[in-house]
Amino acid sequence: MPATLTTLFIVATDHLPFDVDSFVPWRIAGPYRRAAITASGSGSLTVTHHQTPWKPTATNLTDEERRRLRRTGQHLVVSTTAPPHKLPTSIQTARATARALARECDGLLIDPLTGTSILTCGRCAGEPTDFRLTDDWLSWDVQVHDAATCPPWDPSDMGGCDCLRVTSRGLRRFALPEITLDGAACAHNLCATNLLRTVAHRLVTDHLAYVTTHPEATDRKIDDFLQISPADQPDGGLPFGVQLTPYDADQGDLGRTGTIRRLKIGPPPGAGQITCLKVGPPSGFPGSLNDWLCATQKPAHPPLALINCHTTTPPTATSPPAPFPQTPLPPPYPLAPTRATQPTPSTDPTPTTALTVAPTQPPRVEAERAAA
Repeated sequence: MPATLTTLFIVATDHLPFDVDSFVPWRIAGPYRRAAITASGSGSLTVTHHQTPWKPTATNLTDEERRRLRRTGQHLVVSTTAPPHKLPTSIQTARATARALARECDGLLIDPLTGTSILTCGRCAGEPTDFRLTDDWLSWDVQVHDAATCPPWDPSDMGGCDCLRVTSRGLRRFALPEITLDGAACAHNLCATNLLRTVAHRLVTDHLAYVTTHPEATDRKIDDFLQISPADQPDGGLPFGVQLTPYDADQGDLGRTGTIRRLKIGPPPGAGQITCLKVGPPSGFPGSLNDWLCATQKPAHPPLALINCHTTTPPTATSPPAPFPQTPLPPPYPLAPTRATQPTPSTDPTPTTALTVAPTQPPRVEAERAAA
């Protein structure tokens, strides 16, 4: 693990109507003011003013955000440098400072590591007190290896190609390697992202607990087999296993030959640094990567059966119950394809008997008392 970690936040603005040195840290509101004062005094939190526009690289901004960025003429760089055991307070304090600056100068707040903007208005104006990885600390880079060899889109074909690669952006700020899932079908883009999000949550949770209890640690071993429990999943799905493999996503090993997307300048082979972990099914899984993705997305409980309780006529002793519609509803658009079997419409012409509920007759004694 590195001795220190540096995280940057960018505030792009067209004007700066105040002095930065008098604003930070004294006007940082909320629960992070004391932490900002301490970090500024020690030099671990700094704010630098640049009289030039900020040039984005590898960002995922919207068209409106890009137009807004082009209209800016200067920017602020909020930087924090701290050891891993100071996480996540160090990065939360830096982002709280960047939020306050962006609100004061009506600037655009950008996280260059994830390549996305951060909201600074409405209910997202202030930095949350509790740390949650889903609060824009990660983003996902979704790529297709070779679109020319990918077959035409067919939602029902879950294993028609192996062109998809999804990689995290942001785990390195926690002294963790990024994670990637490579070789899935294009139809599984949402399933792959959800699975990686679950794995990232488990890795960060375990890692923060480790660095907190081992502040002097210089290295940490991660088991190559990760067991995901229902408590690790936001919707409490079925437990499943994950195999982690050292992997360099920038070396051209994309499952296809003849194409190298980019070259990475980094430590030479054998330096002992892992830039990425490849996520895949555990050893001994009797299926493909796509089969494993479908298995991890199965619900923990069977789907509930629907009962048609809306009848066209009032329920009486002689009126027949209203039948179910003979034409089944169309399936939803498969944004998150799974292998759940669609119910087969019944060909039996006899209508299904619906459940009717009738009030019970009051006891004879109670009726006689009421008449008296």
